[in-house]
Amino acid sequence: MTVESDGSARVGGAGLDRDRLAAGAGWGVAATVLMSVVMLFGTATGLAPMPSPVPLALVARTVGALPQPALMGLAVLVHLSYGAVAATVLAGLVRRVSVGLAVGYGSLLWALMGVVWLPYLGWGLFGTAVTPRIAVATLVPHLVYGVTLGLALDRHRAPRRSSNGTGRGPQR
Repeated sequence: MTVESDGSARVGGAGLDRDRLAAGAGWGVAATVLMSVVMLFGTATGLAPMPSPVPLALVARTVGALPQPALMGLAVLVHLSYGAVAATVLAGLVRRVSVGLAVGYGSLLWALMGVVWLPYLGWGLFGTAVTPRIAVATLVPHLVYGVTLGLALDRHRAPRRSSNGTGRGPQR
């Protein structure tokens, strides 16, 4: 690890900015919380016609029978962790994250869920074995995740490096 002149830390030979990765994780959790609010609202109102929230269904399918409070707690932990890791990956791979790019990334995560996780649950591709409405009901929260992440990471840009290495532009 090396410490830059602006106080940020770089880890490994790849030049990953530890502060940027931490921001990705933090904003990923925040974006996942907002996404979850939308998801739970949709489930509670019937707008999202799912047998149960996807994170809860995934945890129940994977670990089996647990007391309901443990199942809920584990589902929340897994969902927040997944959102944090996904955002950290984006922040680590892309230096300048725009809202459009992050919405595309959220859509990619939705597609991954639709072709991997929902079939794992027995709900079919994009949930179509239950109802085709699940595809839209799961896309909307992923778009909320992408917009939130894009707005946050776009504002959390690393300072541009100047030729004098200070990140503050030319010194006079």
